[in-house]
Amino acid sequence: MQLYNTLSAEERAELIDQAGKQRLTLSFYAYAKIQDPQQFRNDLFLAWNPLDALGRIYVAHEGINAQMSVPADNFEAFRDTLESYDFMKGIRLNVAVEQDDHSFLKLTIKVRHKIVADGLNDATFDVTKKGIHLKAKEFNEILEDPNTIVVDFRNHYESEVGHFKGAITPDVETFRESLPIINEQLKDFKETKNLVMYCTGGIRCEKASAYYKHQGFKNVYQLEGGIINYAKQIKEEGLESKFIGKNFVFDNRLGERITEDIISQCHQCGKPCDNHTNCVNDGCHLLFIQCDECKAVMENCCSMECQEVIHLPLAEQVKLRKGKQVGNKVFRKGKSEKLKFKHSGVLSDEPLDVVSKTKTIREKIKVKKVLLGKAEHFFVKAQVAQFLIENQELNSGDKILISGPTTGNQELILEKMLVNGKEVAHAKSGDKVTFQVPFRVRLSDKLFKMK
Repeated sequence: MQLYNTLSAEERAELIDQAGKQRLTLSFYAYAKIQDPQQFRNDLFLAWNPLDALGRIYVAHEGINAQMSVPADNFEAFRDTLESYDFMKGIRLNVAVEQDDHSFLKLTIKVRHKIVADGLNDATFDVTKKGIHLKAKEFNEILEDPNTIVVDFRNHYESEVGHFKGAITPDVETFRESLPIINEQLKDFKETKNLVMYCTGGIRCEKASAYYKHQGFKNVYQLEGGIINYAKQIKEEGLESKFIGKNFVFDNRLGERITEDIISQCHQCGKPCDNHTNCVNDGCHLLFIQCDECKAVMENCCSMECQEVIHLPLAEQVKLRKGKQVGNKVFRKGKSEKLKFKHSGVLSDEPLDVVSKTKTIREKIKVKKVLLGKAEHFFVKAQVAQFLIENQELNSGDKILISGPTTGNQELILEKMLVNGKEVAHAKSGDKVTFQVPFRVRLSDKLFKMK
C-alpha cells in the first residue's frame, strides 16, 4: 500500500508534460473535529494518488488546509472524494486566477498540531463565533465606509507585492505575530469601528475573526474566500478591484497577478518588480524580489557571498552547511541587510509601474511540451517518419519535438504531412501521420508539440 511519493519533482514534471493535460491549481480548508488525523491523512493519500492529485496539505484534529493541483479531467472525481466526508459537503474550492501545470510536483500530506500556526489556545474562546463573511461587492462597499479599518493578515513578503488600498499591513513574518499586534493597535476602536480582515484564501481570517470577537471587537468582518475568491468575483461581476498588485501564493508560481500594477521593487537594484525568487544557494534559500536583469547577473542568488558559494565544489558547499538548517527546511522570509530596497510595514498604494506586455525572461524560458504520440515506423530511403497521434491535435506549421534515448531531442517546424495517406493540414487523435525528417527516428521515440 503506497502512502508516500515515489517520484522526484523532476520525474513528475516530465510525466505532466508528457500527459499534455490541463491541470487546475486550487485551495480549500475546513475546520472540523477529526478523531484520527493520521488515518484521515492516509485515506486521503489513497484516494488522491490515483487521480494524480498533487499538493501540500496539512491535517490536524481541528481540520484540513490544502493547496493542490488536480488534472482538469479528474476535477469532479476529486470533488467526490471530499464530498464523502460530511464536514466537506459543498466545500468551496478556490480555483487559482492563473494556472500553471507545475504549481505542485508532489503529493505531500502532513499531520500537524494545527492546520494554521496561530499560537492561540482554542479552549479559551469559541472558534465557531466567526466574523461576518463578505463577498467581493460587499467588501468593496464596506471599504468605502470611513468607519472601516481593514487589516491584512498575511506576512510582510506577501503584502509587499500586493494588498488592498488603505490596509494595515503588519510587519510580521508569521500569522501568530500579527494577532496581538493588531489587538493592541486597535484597542481603542473595539466598539466604534468595523474591523475588516482578509488573507490569501480565508483560513487565517476564519480563526482571527473569532479571536477578535472574543477580545471585544463588536463589528468583525472577513473577506469570504480571501483574495483568490475576490479576484474571481470581480472578474465575473465586472467590479473595480480594490486590491492592487499581485497575490503571493505558496506554490511554485509564488504569485498570481490581480491587477497590472507593480507596487514593489527589486530588492537588489530598486527597479519596479514583483517577482519572487528563492536564493539558489542551498544553505540560504532566502525569499526575495529579484528582477530579470539581477536574476541573470546574480545567477538567482541574493548576495555575492551566496553567488560565490554556488560555484564551490559540492563537497565544500555541504561542509559549509554542516550543522545548519538547510534544504527544504529553510524558508527565510526575505529580510537581509544585503537587500537595500526591501519594504515592509506601512506600504504605499501608489503603483511604481505596470506590467510590460512583452514576455519576461521567466516566460520565455518556460517552454511547455505536450505529448502527441509515438513513432510507428521510419522509412530509411525516403527519410520519412510515421507517428500515431494518441493525444490532442497536430497542425501544419506547429513546432514539434521528437525525443528518444538515442535520437535525443530534435526540434523542427512541421511544414507538411500526410494524414492517413492524404496530404492535409490537420490531424487528430487516432490518426497516423507521416512527414520527412532530416534524422533517423526509432520506435522508442515520442512526438511532442511545443507551446
